[in-house]
Amino acid sequence: MNDDTVTTAAAPGTPEPVPAAPGAPAGPSPASRRLLRAGAATAAAALVGVVIGVGIIKTRYDDPAPVTVAAPSTGPTPTATATPYGAKSNGSHFGSLRDLLLPVPAGYQPGPDDGGYGNDTELGGEQLAAELDADLQQLPKEKRDKMRAYWESMHVKATGVRTYRADGDDLVIGLKLRQFNQQEVQRINEYTAVFTGDTGLFRIGPAIPGHPEAHCYLMPAPPSAPIDYLECSAAEGDLLVIMSAEGVAPLPKDRIVALFTAQLDRLARPGASV
Repeated sequence: MNDDTVTTAAAPGTPEPVPAAPGAPAGPSPASRRLLRAGAATAAAALVGVVIGVGIIKTRYDDPAPVTVAAPSTGPTPTATATPYGAKSNGSHFGSLRDLLLPVPAGYQPGPDDGGYGNDTELGGEQLAAELDADLQQLPKEKRDKMRAYWESMHVKATGVRTYRADGDDLVIGLKLRQFNQQEVQRINEYTAVFTGDTGLFRIGPAIPGHPEAHCYLMPAPPSAPIDYLECSAAEGDLLVIMSAEGVAPLPKDRIVALFTAQLDRLARPGASV
């Protein structure tokens, strides 16, 4: 886990997915006990959830490894290493997605598992492809072949997941980075924006200052619902960035916006900040 601290105030030719619009929660429960449901609200997110990684690896935050004190070196002073992660000028990112994910900010702790992903996970393309093949066995061969062909055209590299729980135990946030073909990242993000804005099924969420490509929306819910749910999406080069936030109503939208902004700033070209 990255220990630095941040202080923060259908695609053409693809099978058309069916959106899932969850209803309002039946009653109050601590946000940290509810599984994050990123990607379940929209057709685009549902497609991405099927194609880019229905995770089955459960990875939790581990205790830091013991520090080994090395003997003093008598050799030459090593030169500084290159930046381990960041973004190139063309928008493609390099390095581990766990490094590119926002470190746990002040006022938060590591959150609960996000379904089968765990709460701090990176899955490579081969792992995701194997999981996709297993999931596609449920489909007829014709549809399975089309989905597989679409997957291969996307050049999926990896998916990274991290969750955060507010110290007050009233808010859980999940962040996903999905790395694949830039053009497809942009198309899916644009489709999600149109779908959530034009269907009337969702409530319009807050804007993300400095990031016009980002958009947020809230799930349908009656005014008296004790728990509320918000999701945001953005395209940052070859990364589709998805944030889910669930907590006690009314949600602290300023805190949610600040965290998502910090994540997008970390990914911004021409170089992500270390």
